[in-house]
Amino acid sequence: MRTQPVKRLFDLLDVYQENYPSKAEALLKRKAGKWYAYSSSDYINYSRTISLGLLSLGVRKDVKIATVLVNSPEWNFFDMGIMQIGAVQVPVYPTISEDNYCYILNDSQSEYLIVSNNEIYQRVRNICPKVASLKGIFSVEKVKGLRHWKELLELGINYSSPEELDHIKSGIKPDDLATIIYTSGTTGRPKGVMLSHNNFISNYTACAAIPDFTSKDKALSFLPLCHVYERMLNYIFQSYGMSIYYCENIEKVGEYTREVKPDTFAAVPRVLEKMYNRIVIKGRNLIGIRKTIFFWALRQGHKFELHHERGLYYDMKLLIARLLVFRKWKKALGGRVRLVISGGAALHPRLARVFWAAGIPLMEGYGLTETSPVIAVSTFEKGGMKFGTVGPVLPGIEMRIAEDNEVLCRGPNVMMGYYNRPERTREVIDDEGWFHTGDLGVLEDGKYLRITDRKKEIFKTSTGKYIAPQVIEQKFKESPFVEHIIVIGENRKYTAALIVPNMEHLQGWCKVKEITFVSPEKAIRNVKIIKRFREEVERINNELGKTEKIKKFRLLSTGWTVESGELSPTLKLRRKFIQEKYARIIEDTYRSQEYNYKVEEE
Repeated sequence: MRTQPVKRLFDLLDVYQENYPSKAEALLKRKAGKWYAYSSSDYINYSRTISLGLLSLGVRKDVKIATVLVNSPEWNFFDMGIMQIGAVQVPVYPTISEDNYCYILNDSQSEYLIVSNNEIYQRVRNICPKVASLKGIFSVEKVKGLRHWKELLELGINYSSPEELDHIKSGIKPDDLATIIYTSGTTGRPKGVMLSHNNFISNYTACAAIPDFTSKDKALSFLPLCHVYERMLNYIFQSYGMSIYYCENIEKVGEYTREVKPDTFAAVPRVLEKMYNRIVIKGRNLIGIRKTIFFWALRQGHKFELHHERGLYYDMKLLIARLLVFRKWKKALGGRVRLVISGGAALHPRLARVFWAAGIPLMEGYGLTETSPVIAVSTFEKGGMKFGTVGPVLPGIEMRIAEDNEVLCRGPNVMMGYYNRPERTREVIDDEGWFHTGDLGVLEDGKYLRITDRKKEIFKTSTGKYIAPQVIEQKFKESPFVEHIIVIGENRKYTAALIVPNMEHLQGWCKVKEITFVSPEKAIRNVKIIKRFREEVERINNELGKTEKIKKFRLLSTGWTVESGELSPTLKLRRKFIQEKYARIIEDTYRSQEYNYKVEEE
């Protein structure tokens, strides 16, 4: 096994060379219904050849290269190929607006752009002439008018001084800039987060100590690798020499899990919520004793506690529930999953409990792009996790709660700063090196971090009451009827909400109730459906404080997506955008008696 520590991210290639030199299935992708594998030696050789090709183009240390790539082995080839020569990768989401593409490429002064395919190129082609620093564009798939990445490989193969690469690599330091990751921009312009090799390495090595993976295990990767969360996990999987299966389309995750039978994958809560809701919908379509057993098992799952804390009688009931119902859940995920990692947003405890009950350990972590990303995460040790929290603080990181309950963090994982924005860097990193996360939290039992809300998202009603919208929204998202919700009410007398129904669940409910479902547009105006949502709002309001209750709500027929602008690439609500886009509906909601849910006036 490799004895030298990984000090720069591209040292992971040496890990492959020394520990897994004959691994045939290191990185895999699916094309035309088949999986194609790249070996560990393929990974090393492609990365090296790309490095030499970039040197041939004149790329040197600190030159920025933007990539708009789907999850694939090629993502890694470029990642390592760029970093090995001291250049800086600027990974960009494939789904952002032209305006943000233009801003990021210009702000980073990227000299080259690498895209996956024609679909992505069509999204950026109009803004490329507006980027003065851009010298060329390469594509992974063949795209008319673009240079194919194999041209870059040819340049590398024919580079006259290949020995130059080893000299360049030896001069790259752990604290050198490795990448600039632009935040998804839920408010304002994206900020370029500068992360060093050591930022990433300190974080992934601490996290890698939690699971017991081996080189025989498989990981499925479907969250965007341009996001710090999936990218850091990608480095963990590589450090173990695992086979990594890349999924380009998140909508095909179910199909891929059944094919690949992964040991692990990472997800955001929204993906897990959809998985759970689909299962519940199938349960509702059962009849007779099978339906009764399904929902009995579900109730057992919602009561789950760790380490047999509910006693022998519950354990017996859980065993029956697993035999009759839950084993099918695990089979639907391939049958081998030993760890699902959740991050990017708050995970509801009920969801975590039911996954654990089904024999699928679901660990939650917390962090930001600026912290590389993990600050706190659950572990498998006894006392290593508590439902409703994001677990203990990661070893090697300092964390404290400020007087206003803001979570502060200090350690080797904290970013170098925001690119070209030193004033913004000073706003979030104080003189003592504490990074101010902007999240509010509490420590439970003096050990477990629980995030309560985003500091900037808390608003005040006209009556002077502070409202934490995420807490309320999370309650509502427990409901299978709710796909998306935003709680509003800043400078208003009371809180209201815009709700996007889960149309798949709603159709199933209509079928049971013998209500004709014609279209989403007509459904949200159906008196019986509105009445059902009133009942759901009333039920959830009973769990909320007096000032948190939703007095009025409006149903929306169109779903919220990254493409339509309501969601960030990490599936968070873009609150300012939503409130501007639906300003007229919000005003109508407050003025009208329609959909009025009466609660006691303040």
